[in-house]
Amino acid sequence: MIPTNTSGASTDTWSKDRAPREIVFHGGKKDNLACHSERVSRSPEQSEGEESGGAQGELHEGEETCPICKGAGFVHPLLDSGQPDFSRVEPCQCKREELQREKFQYLQKYSNLGFLSRLTFDNLSPKGKRDDAISQERFARVYQMAKVFADNPKGWLVFFGPAGCGKTHLACAIANHRLNLGQPAFYIGVADLLDHLRSAFSPTSDITYDGLFEQVKNTPLLVLDDLSMEGATLWAKEKLEQLLNHRFNARLATVITTDVPLEKFDERLGGRLRDSEFCQVCIVGQKSSLACLDSLQLELLRNMTFDNFDYKRLNLPLEQRQNLQQAFHLARDFAPSPEGWLIFHGVNGCGKTHLAAAIANYRLAQGKPVFFVVVPDLLDHLRSTFSPQSNISYDEFFEGIKQCPLLILDDFGEQSVTPWAQEKLYQLINYRYNARLPMVITSCFSLDEIEPRISSRMVDPRLSLVFNIIAPDYRGDVKPSQMAKRPEPRITRRQRL
Repeated sequence: MIPTNTSGASTDTWSKDRAPREIVFHGGKKDNLACHSERVSRSPEQSEGEESGGAQGELHEGEETCPICKGAGFVHPLLDSGQPDFSRVEPCQCKREELQREKFQYLQKYSNLGFLSRLTFDNLSPKGKRDDAISQERFARVYQMAKVFADNPKGWLVFFGPAGCGKTHLACAIANHRLNLGQPAFYIGVADLLDHLRSAFSPTSDITYDGLFEQVKNTPLLVLDDLSMEGATLWAKEKLEQLLNHRFNARLATVITTDVPLEKFDERLGGRLRDSEFCQVCIVGQKSSLACLDSLQLELLRNMTFDNFDYKRLNLPLEQRQNLQQAFHLARDFAPSPEGWLIFHGVNGCGKTHLAAAIANYRLAQGKPVFFVVVPDLLDHLRSTFSPQSNISYDEFFEGIKQCPLLILDDFGEQSVTPWAQEKLYQLINYRYNARLPMVITSCFSLDEIEPRISSRMVDPRLSLVFNIIAPDYRGDVKPSQMAKRPEPRITRRQRL
């Protein structure tokens, strides 16, 4: 029979001897946890003598002695016979809270999380940071997998995704959850680990290389952040392979974050990560295949904001200044919550591209996805996807454009008018029209000069606002009549409820 503890004391004992050794990176040694048991096993007669005030620990004025342990801090569990088992001791319930607090503090220091202890499941959105439904659904699945793993860490959990997708937050949330359950976890970035291993060879190091490496290899739960082999030396690759091979063979729970596709790891490590029986790979987010083609990477467009847009051009007539100011306010009102289509017509240099880029830069500053592209460049990119050397397929690129949460098409109508180009643009416009996806379009052509299937969708007042900017080219004294044909100034807009 298992002895029953009828004293009410917790049987979940913990001491530093049972805790994982702590890794000290910055020098110094940890003080031993305070021992709450002020006496060893005594006979009942000795205990009775202490009850009368003999060998008790010193009490501060106004402090009450625990009626269970008489101030000793521990109790003897009872045998089946009801007699105390003087061969064993357990913490008294009066010390339980204090022991748990000290245990948590110790585990927190051991975890190496530092400021990352603020990253928990409570302050992580279950849907992630992206606005589109596909990304939110994917992140929600990963979020649930992380919570299940945090409750019962088994095997390896790998978070893959670009910087800023939330993979480090998920990994740290798992570690912090384990700490709150009173279980050890150790966090370290790969670059920091390698630095510490190198520094351990120094004669002045406070910890030996073997002590540090063995600790990381055998910690019950390891969180290894930002795993990458790119640019690593042979020594660094060897150490990482030793670490991961040991943990794989020992079946030790490990959380890994990386932005490197699994196929880019060598066969030995890649094989470990692709072992579906032991390792779960979660795609937290994917770097947009459109990112490298976004025209906002160009410095001029990247610097176009609402703050530096000059709608007060004093050299212009009052009517043109008012028209430009109205266009500015339309763009600024559209940027915080894009809905429907905003279409700017006007001569080259009137400011329509600046306003479109300002909307895009505003959305990016808010962490929201947007794709800005000049239409002739878009068609060139589509054609280039047919090349065997292309890094992206035609279908992947075109679907990404069609489904982008906010698409900005600059210089619409400037493209070469081939049947193929017209068909691709119609497919794009028609898809976004039917899906009611927001879009900004700039053009120096009148709607009469645009292919009818497209222009009819542009003027639909239920979806689209068309605004004609009548200001001249700001780059010089070029009169509007010298530029491309434009329609008479008018505003058409869907009715607002």
